[in-house]
Amino acid sequence: MNFQKYIHAVGTGIKGNRDLSFEESEDMMHQILDKSIHNEQIAAFLLGWRLKPETIEEFRGAISACDSYITTKTIENSIELGYPFDGKAKNPYIFPLVAKVLAESGLNLVVIGDDKQPAKDGITIKDICTKIELSSNIHYFDRADFFKELHDLTGIRMRLGLRTGFNTIEKLPKIANSEYAITGVFHKPYVQKYVDVFSDRYKKFALLQGNEGTPELFSKGRLWISSAQTMEEFIVDPEFYGINYQKSWDKISLEESLDQVNNPSDEYLKLAKLNAAIFLFVTEKAKSIEIGYEMLNG
Repeated sequence: MNFQKYIHAVGTGIKGNRDLSFEESEDMMHQILDKSIHNEQIAAFLLGWRLKPETIEEFRGAISACDSYITTKTIENSIELGYPFDGKAKNPYIFPLVAKVLAESGLNLVVIGDDKQPAKDGITIKDICTKIELSSNIHYFDRADFFKELHDLTGIRMRLGLRTGFNTIEKLPKIANSEYAITGVFHKPYVQKYVDVFSDRYKKFALLQGNEGTPELFSKGRLWISSAQTMEEFIVDPEFYGINYQKSWDKISLEESLDQVNNPSDEYLKLAKLNAAIFLFVTEKAKSIEIGYEMLNG
């Protein structure tokens, strides 16, 4: 279809806007990824789409298009971690330590990175994974290698400088065919949206009210697990486990982030074990977070 019709669908205001069908959204995404249209048209659509806003059906159609560009590499016994591509600005990452804690469990962590995307000026997964030696149970995939078409849109997105629908659909590409996945969410109203978009792609799909929108718990928050048309909610409080880690409220540098990963405090190591216990629970290796935490401290 003529791409101008998609711009018209999202960019003519309340009276003129309309939602795209699954098939239209799939075609829209193909045209954007193939760059068969002008950059100005891509930017115009992304802005209008965000303001309309996007629907579940549109997200699902766009993800279906993305799937057709990706050649997967199956990682058995793995959980896919859906991190935002605009990074973390105020706190270090904890997944490298979580992986070390989980080494004997046999659970593999799948993480995906790329150049920084809008809108937060944070430290990215790629920044971390290319600067440290990763544990053997961390499987890092660089999007420039497995999904160059989306990677090549970085320039357009950075010039636009705003969050778009891509920020949602890019977090979980299912590159490793993982049966389990977990991603971060800021607010409860977004939980059902993510469940509707992603849950049928996994045996179990979890959302964590994590630090800076990541699937990393630094303070009291909620965990939601969706499977077989059901969803459970759990409250997880580090203080319940005797953990008194104080998260940062100030922006940190890449060097500071790496230092906290390479030279973790005792409280940070405890926090890593709690996050590892959450992953054990989500992947059905522990019957509860409490049992998982006891397993890792046994």
